[in-house]
Formats: sequence, structure tokens, C-alpha cells
Amino acid sequence: MGNSLGTRFVVTSFGESHGRCVGVVVDGCPAGLPIGLDEIQAEVDRRKPQSSAGGTGRREEDRVEVLSGILNGTSTGAPICMLAWNKDADSSAYGEIVNVPRPGHADYTAFLKYGKYTDFRGGGRFSGRITAGFVMAGAIARKLLALSGVEIIAHTLQVGDIKANPHPADITRKNVDRNAVKCADPVAARKMIRLIQSVQKEADSIGGIVEVLALNVPGGLGEPVFDTLEGELVKAFFAIPAARGVEFGSGFTAAAMKGSQHNDLFSMRDKKLVTLTNHAGGVSGGLSNGMPIVARVAFKPTASIGKSQKTVNIETGKRVDLSVKGRHDSCIVPRAAPVVEAMMAVVLCDFALRAGITGRIIK
Repeated sequence: MGNSLGTRFVVTSFGESHGRCVGVVVDGCPAGLPIGLDEIQAEVDRRKPQSSAGGTGRREEDRVEVLSGILNGTSTGAPICMLAWNKDADSSAYGEIVNVPRPGHADYTAFLKYGKYTDFRGGGRFSGRITAGFVMAGAIARKLLALSGVEIIAHTLQVGDIKANPHPADITRKNVDRNAVKCADPVAARKMIRLIQSVQKEADSIGGIVEVLALNVPGGLGEPVFDTLEGELVKAFFAIPAARGVEFGSGFTAAAMKGSQHNDLFSMRDKKLVTLTNHAGGVSGGLSNGMPIVARVAFKPTASIGKSQKTVNIETGKRVDLSVKGRHDSCIVPRAAPVVEAMMAVVLCDFALRAGITGRIIK
């Protein structure tokens, strides 16, 4: 029963990679929120693969359909059900490997939990395909958060060993969407694209890091000790297939710092208490502290690769050489950036509703 996230803003994911559709139900959105289908569609379109960045050859239209909860461009207060039909799924390559778990995938663990009943086509519920629904939910959450001035931006910080070094002022949605890898540093973006294309020619894949920033977040969001802000964000980020690590602020580099280096010193700016640095990443004691929330999510290389790998036929117990067929991303990172944004929005929206910062909209 792990397909729902949130307490007041509840997101329930449904669908499989090669099933009829993927989608989401959002429960808890107040009545009266202006939200157009075009706004939701724009977010989902940002997740689509780009061939120049090693994107999958699977070309889903991903036209969002709203089945309930929005009438005449406004939320009604009822659950919002949204979906996109799967129209370009090709399951032919999966029948041959139903008993052969792909290295790096959840095939074997899914078999252990669900046995022969698991949907093995394209990874089923364990596929990145389901994140289209996450982005739909994120579009609603972003719209609610915007009422309080909250802005969320994710960008590709690293692909393989190529690291971006954008100027903070350049980390804007406009700049991020200028290139196929969603990198705010144009020089690094070109190098990233070349690297992705190189590993694609080798029938291999590459991973990387997405950084996400939430600006103008009110202080005090979070519910210590077990529902901390960063704890719920980590939970949401790890729901994204291929996510392998999360850090906030200075992250793991804090382990090598002294307290005098890591502590964020306080100051007054425009009659508001701020910190001179942001090593905490905008979260202190499990609560937002009013500074930008800064998190980084590391993604592993796409597990499906054309190179031959060793595995085992779980029915016969014999070793098998497997080259994964089908259509897959050589690097999931650029497509993951909008999903990371969406999950940040969903969690922040839930906490804002719990805190009473976002509530009734009816006028």
C-alpha cells in the first residue's frame, strides 16, 4: 500500500510502463485554484526525451487528460484525476526475458515480492514511465505554492565526470530549458551532450546529479521529529526510479568541515533574519529556515544497456548472457530534472497545507 504520498496534499500514483496509461490522483487541492490544462501539459512536455541527449526512442504523445476535479479551468475541491495514455509501448522484447532478471533493474526483487504476477513489461510499476504522473501532480502543487511566492527550479549539475558551474543568477527556468540536458551552464551542457552521445554509441549509459532549489519558502515548514522536511523530501526523491543519493546544502562535504566553517551565521537584511551562508540547505532541525532549500539528487546510469551482461535464468538456474533490447535513455538525468522539481513541489505543498500557510482559495 505504498502508492500514496502526503498527508493533506495526497498524491496517489497509478499505471504501468506498458499498461493502458499512467496517471495520478491528487486529493486535497482546495477549491478555487485556477489551473489550465495547458499549464499541466507544459510541465509534462518538459519531461519528454530529447534525442540529442540520448533520450529513448519511445515517443509517447503524453497528452494529459483530466478526468475529475477541474471544471472550467478551476479546481472544484474534488480529487483531481489525471492521466496520459500509453500509445507507443512495444512489449515484444520482454516476453523473451520474463525469467531473466536484467542487471541493475528491479526485475528480481519484483519477482520476490509479487511472484509470477508482477508486470514485467518495460519494468511495470518500477519504470521511470510512471513519473509522468508525478509531474502532473507537481503542476498542481506548483500552482498552489505560487500563491505564496514559492518558486522551484531544478537543473542538471553533473553528467558522468562533467560538472557544471553556473552563476547563481543563470539558474532560471529559461536558461535551463535552452538545451537538451537542462543545464544552466551552456559550456558544460555541450560537454554533457557529447559524453551522452559517446556512451550511447558504446551501447552503454551514464548517470549524474540534479540540483533543485526552492526559493521564497516560508520558515517553519516540517513536522519533527519523524515527519521532518528533509526526511519527507528524501522519501519523495527516492520514489523516482534510478535515484541513489540525496544531500542538502553542503551535504557530505560537511563531514570534513569544522563547526566554525559549517555554521550559518545570522544577520539582518531588510528587517528580516537571514544567514550569511547556506550550508544547511534551507533546513534546520527538520524545519525550513527561510533560506533557499537546496538539494541534490544523484541518479545511477540507466540499467538497460545494449552491452552483454551476465545474469541467471531464475527458472532453470543457468547462467545467461543478456543484451537488453528495446528503447531506453542513455542518460536519465535531463528527464529527471522536471520530476525532481515536481516532487519538491508536492512535499512543500503538503507541508504548507499542514501549516495553514496555503488553504482556502474560494472568493
